Amino acid sequence: MNTPKPALRVLLVCMGNICRSPTAEAVLRDFVTKAGLGVHLDSAGTEGYHIGAPPDHRSIRHAKKRGYDLSTLRARQISAEDFTSFDLILAADPANLAELKRRCPASQHDKLALFLGDAPLPDPYYGEAPDFENVLDLIEARSAWWVRHWQAS
Repeated sequence: MNTPKPALRVLLVCMGNICRSPTAEAVLRDFVTKAGLGVHLDSAGTEGYHIGAPPDHRSIRHAKKRGYDLSTLRARQISAEDFTSFDLILAADPANLAELKRRCPASQHDKLALFLGDAPLPDPYYGEAPDFENVLDLIEARSAWWVRHWQAS
């Protein structure tokens, strides 16, 4: 009898878990679902500013225009258990990656990376509508890349 391969567990992380990481969670979930991949997704923030709050209303609005639903997501802060329970932890930018490395046991550092690979995902929080649209463009493009990467492995 074949034992099914456990789902890949991926955590997306930004600072407050109200703009970039919940957007990435919802968009990437849509991409992996459409590709039929077994990937468990979640998001968190390195800071606890917004624990329990929904994503920023602008993130919700712009994502909804593209067919992504962020309305059920709630902000949470990364926990010590996340470093062992997730297979891959993707940070929005180098500052959050550095904070993850600071908190993460050295034995788990190989799980940490930037969502965009070698570039920061810009924070739209203090921006305007085009900044939120740009973040969505970047997340959609990288989500397609992650799907191809996981399909090939």
